Amino acid sequence: MAETFTPAHGDALLVIDVQNDFCPGGALAVADGDAVVPLINGLASRFAHVLLTQDWHTPGHSSFASSHAGRQPFETAAMPYGEQTLWPDHCVQGTPGAEFHRDLDTTRAELVLRKGFRREIDSYSAFYENDHKTATGLAGYLRERGISRVFLAGLATDFCVHFSAVDAAREGFTAVLIEDACRAIDMAGSLAAANQAMREAGVVFATTAAIETCPAP
Repeated sequence: MAETFTPAHGDALLVIDVQNDFCPGGALAVADGDAVVPLINGLASRFAHVLLTQDWHTPGHSSFASSHAGRQPFETAAMPYGEQTLWPDHCVQGTPGAEFHRDLDTTRAELVLRKGFRREIDSYSAFYENDHKTATGLAGYLRERGISRVFLAGLATDFCVHFSAVDAAREGFTAVLIEDACRAIDMAGSLAAANQAMREAGVVFATTAAIETCPAP
C-alpha cells in the first residue's frame, strides 16, 4: 500500500517557478508545464503553509546564451562557480514571462522568494545560489516558522525542483517531491540523473493522491 502523508502545521508546500516563461509558449517552455497548475492549486488547500519561488533575472544575466558571443542556448560555459548551462533569455525582471501563470492560485502564499537576481550567478535552488555557498535565507525562514518538512512541486523537476529538494534535505528538512505536480526539461538524461541525486540525498517521492489535508489548528 502506498504511503500517505497528512500535512501538519510544521509542513510547507514549496511551489517552484510556475511562471509564464516555463509554460507552453514561454521563452524556456517545459513540455506540459502548465499541467501542474491545477494540481498545485488543489495541493495548496491541503497545507497550512504555502511558499512560492520566482525566477527573477536581470537583463543580460550571465546565464543567458545571449550574454556570451557566439554561444547558443543549452550549451555550457565555465563560470567562476562551476559549469553553467546557458539558457534562452527568460524570466527577466518585470516582464510578462517572469509573472506567475495566470491560473496559479497565489492567494494563500505566505512568502514569494525571488532568485537569480544577481547578474553574475544563476540560482536553481530555493536555498542557495549555484555556487552552493550563497544562501537565499529560506532555510532560516523555515526554521523560524517551525517548519521541518517541505513538499515540493513545480518546474522543472530536473533543475530548480531537483536542486531545491536536495538542498532542503541537506539543510536537515524532510523533503518530499510530489512527482506528478512537477514537469521536467530532461536534456540528455537530466531527469534520471536528478531523480537519482534526489534519492541519494534522502528525498522522499510521493504523488498528489497521497497528500491528505492538514487538520485545522
